Amino acid sequence: MTAAALSGRVRKLWVEEGRERRPEIRRLIGSVGSANVSMVRDVRQMAETEAPQGLVAECTPLTPTPLDRLAVGHAALVVLDHIEDPHNVGAIARSALAAGMTGMVISSRRQAPLSAAAFKTAAGALERFPVAVVGSIPEALTRLKSGGVWVVGLESGAETSLFDLGLLTESVAIVVGAEGAGLSVLAAKRCDVLAAIPMVGDTESLNASVSAALACFEIMRARRRASGAPG
Repeated sequence: MTAAALSGRVRKLWVEEGRERRPEIRRLIGSVGSANVSMVRDVRQMAETEAPQGLVAECTPLTPTPLDRLAVGHAALVVLDHIEDPHNVGAIARSALAAGMTGMVISSRRQAPLSAAAFKTAAGALERFPVAVVGSIPEALTRLKSGGVWVVGLESGAETSLFDLGLLTESVAIVVGAEGAGLSVLAAKRCDVLAAIPMVGDTESLNASVSAALACFEIMRARRRASGAPG
């Protein structure tokens, strides 16, 4: 919420009585402006998330980034193919930002929206991370490829390993499939490569946010090694 306030997206803030004495809450109120703050006894009935921690905010929607603006420079993108859990959306954004990815692509249909739960899990990452919202993930993948971006789909049964994949040092987009279902058929067909995260034994497939995090940090590792940077 602090990141949203600093970016000017908070229009109205409700604070539980007594919490305004905390230094961090006073700073938050200062960022929002006291005229836009109301004190209430309990915010839980107003909150969209569990454990709202005594604060509820009304925010302006996040402004999406045009897809074509993401396919520039040495792009490193994560594409969510109909991820349904908003906590996974937030967790992926947080990991991607930490790994130095340059943007995220999500669908406006059949996918978890950028809800309060996603923003809370992202811990401020969505305020600083470019996000494109598209109507069709397969069409978006085609547009990214036309813009010179290699598209790599994460697929648990793929023969190619994600680790040490040479394409990761190029402009690349990692596509993460839905929880349980994996990549959609159309999205998989639009990928240049399907790659798996190696696992030992008969371990079940990883959670979508864990898979995305591993892929993002593998991109960072590959690029640092290619540039001669430590790590």
